[in-house]
Amino acid sequence: MNAMTEPLLFKQGDRELVNFATHPSRYRHWSLAVEGDVARLKLDIDEDGGIKPGYKLKLNSYDLGVDIELHDALNRVRFEHPQVKVVVFESGKEKIWCSGANIYMLGLSTHAWKVNFCKFTNETRNGLEDSSRHDGLKSLAAVTGACAGGGYELALACDRIAMVDDRASTVSLPEVPLLGVLPGTGGLTRVTDKRKVRRDLADIFCTTSEGVRADRAKDWKLVDSNAKPQQFAQLVDAEIAALRAQSTRSGGQGIELPALERTVDDQGYHYETLDVQIDRAARLATITVTAPKAAIESTPDAIQAAGATWWPLRFARELDDAILSLRANELEIGTWVIKTRGDANRVMHMDAVLEQHKAHWLVRETTGALRRTLARLDVTSRSLIALVDEGSCFAGTFYELALACDRIYMLDLPDAPDAAPALHLSPANFGRYPVVNGLTRLQTRFNEDAQTISQLQGLQDSALRADQALGLGLVTLTPDDIDWDDEIRVMLEERASLSPDALTGMEASLRFPGKETMETRVFARLSAWQNWIFIRPNAVGEEGALKLFGTGKKAKFDWKRI
Repeated sequence: MNAMTEPLLFKQGDRELVNFATHPSRYRHWSLAVEGDVARLKLDIDEDGGIKPGYKLKLNSYDLGVDIELHDALNRVRFEHPQVKVVVFESGKEKIWCSGANIYMLGLSTHAWKVNFCKFTNETRNGLEDSSRHDGLKSLAAVTGACAGGGYELALACDRIAMVDDRASTVSLPEVPLLGVLPGTGGLTRVTDKRKVRRDLADIFCTTSEGVRADRAKDWKLVDSNAKPQQFAQLVDAEIAALRAQSTRSGGQGIELPALERTVDDQGYHYETLDVQIDRAARLATITVTAPKAAIESTPDAIQAAGATWWPLRFARELDDAILSLRANELEIGTWVIKTRGDANRVMHMDAVLEQHKAHWLVRETTGALRRTLARLDVTSRSLIALVDEGSCFAGTFYELALACDRIYMLDLPDAPDAAPALHLSPANFGRYPVVNGLTRLQTRFNEDAQTISQLQGLQDSALRADQALGLGLVTLTPDDIDWDDEIRVMLEERASLSPDALTGMEASLRFPGKETMETRVFARLSAWQNWIFIRPNAVGEEGALKLFGTGKKAKFDWKRI
């Protein structure tokens, strides 16, 4: 199946599934124009282009389909236009920049749809900031018209916000006063943590539904610059020039991102580099990642020529699609088991190539795609279990998959040590893929114990068997071959019997120990609390704000604050 030719909602048997792949030729809401080292992404939403029926996307409001296009467009800027240094977000409609998530869509959606929608939107915004921080792709929001809710949250994710001072354009986060929910894609946290807006001013701003105009918005640090309509184009040009000077992107010949080739059936999702098998009775998905079958291209010319078929990039794209598809389409599959197969030396060679040529634009962008995809695992509300069994190759980048898991089980073969699986550490485990908390997964695992990390750095390239891995704290448990099958079966059955709500809260609380960052707070404060608020009667009850929005009736709140 060619994923890009499928609609964003497609049928698989009697099930309706979300497809996260698209192409600019199929965009209904965004247009992408590249002019030298500047890309312009213009939002002009088709009211009748909702991903699901039953609502109109009025006032440049968005739904999941709009965000899927945005995710695709940003990836095309990254890989197809490596000369681009600045992305400018603009509106194609007069007097409205973006009014945020479509309220009627939220009112009609299931709880699960709302939460998955918010998480995917969060990750797309975080990815924009990730590309600025690591890869030098800068972004500017050129705000003309009303910029509200999720629209302002998109602007907040940009490096700079320029706003027209026409006495009509405003920025606002009206979710609390209008809808009884929170700015769920990072609004509250970015206002305080990123833009350093004072708490009391933020309190006024977030409870004022009509928004703030350009002069006050600049004074309160809600935007960076403003200008009258006749000078606004010059202001945008000046902002672009300043961001261009900050960019570290050096250009190169872009590559085309073709459609992912995958097969979707009742048994799972099947790709070139990985396979997902689903056991619906056990509510279990087994994700098996296969190492490259041959040494990957290792010279700049060969890497460039391979393009999107270069194994690390193919793997990043396929793993990303698999994670998104499982999260959106397989709601009752609560446990993901991650396995690897193949030659660990091939994975180690891949890591060496990524390190040797990290300055090459395609290697840098591929590393970014791997970094953002691995970060999706960290915030996925599923139980993640890694099984290091016979035939495994958890080495370097592949070991990051295990480190993202809640538990790691490793097979011990005391009577056949040469046949036993091994772990291999590489430079990839010591800084290449920081988690959203700014630490490596090893630093997160060992609570920033510098002595332990230093010891592990000295063991790079060593084949670590079960007893060594257990002693070093690199795995959770090491059953031997006599107990392995029963212990894994019982563990998985026990996991499946537990409350999904309790597991989700527990796992989310345990995955990011230690210091917080803006990103961890976005997911902890907003994803978790938005999840809770989305089920409260004040928001979604029959007399709640989401249900009554647009009807002319006033929401009836339960006034207890508990």
